[in-house]
Amino acid sequence: MNFLRRRLSDSSFVANLPNGYMMDLQRPDNSTSSPVSPAMERKHPQPPQPSHSSSAGTSIFSSISSAMKQTTQAAAGLIDHSVSPAPPVAQKPKILLVIDDAHTDWAKYFQGKKVNGEFDIRVEQAEFSELNLAAYVTGGCMVDMQVMRNGTKVVRSFKPDFVLIRQHAYSMALGEDFRSLIIGLQYGGIHTVNSLYSIYNFCSKPWVFSQLIKIFNSLGPAKFPLVEQTFFPSHKQMLTTPNFPVVVKLGHAHAGMGKVKVENQHDFRDMASIVAMAKTYATTEPFIDSKYDIRIQKIGSNYKAYMRTSISGNWKANTGSAMLEQIAMTERYRLWADACAEMFGGLDICAVKAVHSKDGKDYIIEVMDSSMPLIGEHVEEDRQLIADLVVSKMTQLVITAGSTPSPLRPWPPQVQPASMKSQTGPQLGQLSQPRPPPQGGPRQPQGSQPARTNAPPQQRLSPQGQQPQSPQSTSPQQQRSPGSPQQVRSATGSSPVQAPKAGVFPPQQPRPPAQGRAPSQPSPTETSKQQATPHPHLNKSQSLTNTFSISESSQRGNANEDEAKAETIRNLRKSFASLFSD
Repeated sequence: MNFLRRRLSDSSFVANLPNGYMMDLQRPDNSTSSPVSPAMERKHPQPPQPSHSSSAGTSIFSSISSAMKQTTQAAAGLIDHSVSPAPPVAQKPKILLVIDDAHTDWAKYFQGKKVNGEFDIRVEQAEFSELNLAAYVTGGCMVDMQVMRNGTKVVRSFKPDFVLIRQHAYSMALGEDFRSLIIGLQYGGIHTVNSLYSIYNFCSKPWVFSQLIKIFNSLGPAKFPLVEQTFFPSHKQMLTTPNFPVVVKLGHAHAGMGKVKVENQHDFRDMASIVAMAKTYATTEPFIDSKYDIRIQKIGSNYKAYMRTSISGNWKANTGSAMLEQIAMTERYRLWADACAEMFGGLDICAVKAVHSKDGKDYIIEVMDSSMPLIGEHVEEDRQLIADLVVSKMTQLVITAGSTPSPLRPWPPQVQPASMKSQTGPQLGQLSQPRPPPQGGPRQPQGSQPARTNAPPQQRLSPQGQQPQSPQSTSPQQQRSPGSPQQVRSATGSSPVQAPKAGVFPPQQPRPPAQGRAPSQPSPTETSKQQATPHPHLNKSQSLTNTFSISESSQRGNANEDEAKAETIRNLRKSFASLFSD
């Protein structure tokens, strides 16, 4: 077999063979038409197997290569089916506590809504009288709720993420005082609508009216017509009033409770005795023969105005039968709502009540917060607006909590170096002033001080061995920044004898006279030349120090030189010359 192969390599032998015989000789050894005798096949049974093993090895290597390629593509994200997507992690729902009576089911208004598009909202609804809580410095606020649902007592404990307050926290008429719960929510850092600060301030109507007085003084009676009101802290000051009839309001109450119309002086004295028994404050305001009441409400950025006319003959338009009608929202009404919405840090939900007298004048008498009752034909729309407002506030809270910078985050890099320069620069400069700086040119000037050149003349960074320049011609490359390592070493007690060895020329060399130059900043060409030709004896750290101190020293360079500094330089030159001549 080997003989035939050697013969086939001979071109002259191959040329004389027939075509068919040449094709048979070129077939593999395991072919059925091979001219090799069976004896040769029995004598050499192994030759066919190397082809099988080589083909098997080729297939193994190709499989490994394809597997490695698929792994690489899967790691690069090119094959999506190779890595099964991780199942989505269920986000913990945000808990919303709605403080309102059971007549309104607030859960249906938040159904399907998500906070920031990813957190579901779990609504817990209860009244103030059904709540209790405990607040902690680091643990937040834990609320306990005991409510009756379809005759079954439901007890729950949870940590609310947000609270919507739709009830009055304080009412003298009903004997309800839940201001302690407001304090607990504030203590636990819970966010609410309206804010807890405003709700606590709304627990006293005269206190709220004092804010209306500020708006009245700011805008004037033409833009903000406020009713004339008198405050009495107790019954002792209630002696008389200038005009009658008047409306006396006792303490802090709602829905027309605690309001009495007084016609004359005798009735007024009787009311003073009632105030004494109530042990509270009272206010009086002139009675206005009204044609109708006006109510302007603001929910987020939505405004509505209503007109309410009493048809029962009661002087209180909100008592008895009344006819309600929605009216056009004028710019004047919008100004009232916007001005009142700015009190106590901002009111997301508020309403302004006014009285339109029969002589055509308007008088603002009161402002309400998020506990205001919803009226009119658009109650469902208003509730949906409140729900959207709460979701928006909760989303802002989640985004703000995710983007709050860490208190350990350093100052911006553009601020920190400036502050450190102003703090550490003069100290280092003062410490290194008595000693000559090692291995380099004169030290850089500090701030508005004149440039100080304490280095000897032998520390010129020129390879030509020429005498160092005068202080006026000192380039920024030869100066040192206040925080350079060379100054720190000189301040901590480095030897003045060993300091200049790296950049000092032997004192025997002739020193040409200094080149006189004007005290100005070097040109860019000179700067590049001096930077590119450092002395061969300088180490790498000194070259890096000179390089990085160019920008800073060039900004702090000062052309004003003092004659005393020049005299100091000359003395230093003499000292170093005598030192090295020894």
